[in-house]
Amino acid sequence: MAKLGIVAVGRMKRGPEQELCEMYFTRARPLLPRLGLQGVQVRELPESRAARPELRQREEAAAILKGLRRDDVLLALDERGEMLDSPALARCLQQQARHARMVHIVIGGPDGLDEEVRRRARVLISFGRMTWPHRLVRVMLAEQLYRAASIAAGLPYHRGN
Repeated sequence: MAKLGIVAVGRMKRGPEQELCEMYFTRARPLLPRLGLQGVQVRELPESRAARPELRQREEAAAILKGLRRDDVLLALDERGEMLDSPALARCLQQQARHARMVHIVIGGPDGLDEEVRRRARVLISFGRMTWPHRLVRVMLAEQLYRAASIAAGLPYHRGN
């Protein structure tokens, strides 16, 4: 069974968004084995303070990739990625969990992800073409992980088609 890690550039401050993330992670944890996953480790990385966006992306990419092993699976949230519905995300997570000891989902910083992270990612996932605040992306990811796990467990939480 693969472990699940969230790698996020930026810190989540105390407040309602953090409480929502914790609520969804708490709900998801016992169901994650249905996806072939266990646990949820969140690794927060500081935002780069470099002068130019491309330098910030490069520094953040180095920090993101530093914590990965060669056989870890990387999924990255990127506005240019594939827009999946919730059942497709559940299938994607199940499929990726079969191939790794660790599955990481990456949330980039305000300037987005460096091309090196995109190339390393096995799957690029988009939550839409709009720009979302970092804290809301974390909440949406936490909720979608719970939803994917509940779909895999056959629970009635997801009421999609």
